[in-house]
Amino acid sequence: MRYLKLFSIFFFLVFLLSCNDKLNVNANWKDITVVYGLLNQNEDTAYIKITRAFLGDGNAMQFAKIPDSSSYPNKLDVKLEAWSGSTHLTTYVFDTITIHTKEAGDSVFYYPSQLVYYCKTGHLDQNNTYRLKITHKNTGIVDSATTNMVHSFAVTDPDPYAKEVDFIPGRYFDVKFNQALGGKRYQLVVRFHYLETTTAGAAMKFTDWLVFNDLEVNNPNDITGPLVDESFLSDVFYTILKGSLKSKKADPSLILRQAKFVDFIFSVASDDLNTYMEASEPSLSIIQERPSFSNIFNGIGLFSSRYLNEIDSIHLGNNTITELTTDTAFINRGF
Repeated sequence: MRYLKLFSIFFFLVFLLSCNDKLNVNANWKDITVVYGLLNQNEDTAYIKITRAFLGDGNAMQFAKIPDSSSYPNKLDVKLEAWSGSTHLTTYVFDTITIHTKEAGDSVFYYPSQLVYYCKTGHLDQNNTYRLKITHKNTGIVDSATTNMVHSFAVTDPDPYAKEVDFIPGRYFDVKFNQALGGKRYQLVVRFHYLETTTAGAAMKFTDWLVFNDLEVNNPNDITGPLVDESFLSDVFYTILKGSLKSKKADPSLILRQAKFVDFIFSVASDDLNTYMEASEPSLSIIQERPSFSNIFNGIGLFSSRYLNEIDSIHLGNNTITELTTDTAFINRGF
C-alpha cells in the first residue's frame, strides 16, 4: 500500500509538471445578444438598444470604443407583440435609426452616434402584455423577452391642479400618491426652472432636486392599500440650489436669475427594472460581488417597463420668492 501511495504521488507530480502553463481567459466564440429596452405608455415611440457581447486579446476598454466590436453587421428582425391574455392583438415591426446625443463620459462605449431600433407604436395599452422577439436572419436564432406595463396612478399632493407651491424654510411639505399597479420602485425629482441672463444673453435653465430614488412598496400588484404618504424638509430645496448654482463671483458673466416654476416628476419602475437596478448599484458592504440579473431569453440585458407622471409648471409661492430674493446667498447668485 505504501508503494501504491508513492506511485500515486509521483504520477500526480508528473501530471502537474506536464501541464501547459499558459492560461487562456478567452473562451470559444459565442454569439450573445445584449438587449436593453423600457416601454412607457406615455411615449408614442419605443426604442430598443441591441448589441452583442465581445471578448478578445487586448484591452476590452479599447474594444468598447470601436462600434464594430459590439454592433451586429446585419440588421436584425425585431418585433413587439401585444397580447391580451392568450389573444394576440397586433405586432409592431422595428426599424433602425442612428441617434447622435450620446456624450463623452456617459459610458465607456463609443459615442456620439448610436444605432438603436425604434418603432412608432402610439401609446401602448397598460393592460396588455408585450413580447419582444429578435430574430437573427443568418442563423434563425430568436432572442425574446416579455413584460407587463406599469399602470398609471394618481398624485394627490402636490395638487395637480394647484397654481403654486411653497417651500417654507423650517417646514415640511407632503407628497401623497396612489400605488401604481405593477410599480415596485418610485422616484421623485423636483425640477426648478429659472431664466438666466448673462453677458451672452438670456436662456431658460433648470436644476434638479432628487427628493427620493429608492422608495419601494412591498407588493407591486396590490393597489388596495392606503396612499403612499411621505414628508420632506423644505430647507433641502434651498441647499440643492446653493450647491448647484454658481455665484456672481464664480461666474462674472452672470447678470440676473429669475425664478419661474417647478415640475414634480414621478418615475415608477417595474419589479424587473427594480431588481436590475439593485443588482447594478454599488455595494456598501465588504462583499463587493453582486449577482447579475437578466430577463432576456437566449441573451442578456433587460426588457421591462416604467411610468412617468409629471406635474408641470407650478409657480412658486410668495414665501419661496421672498427666500430667493432676500437670502444673501441667493442674492449673490443673481436672484
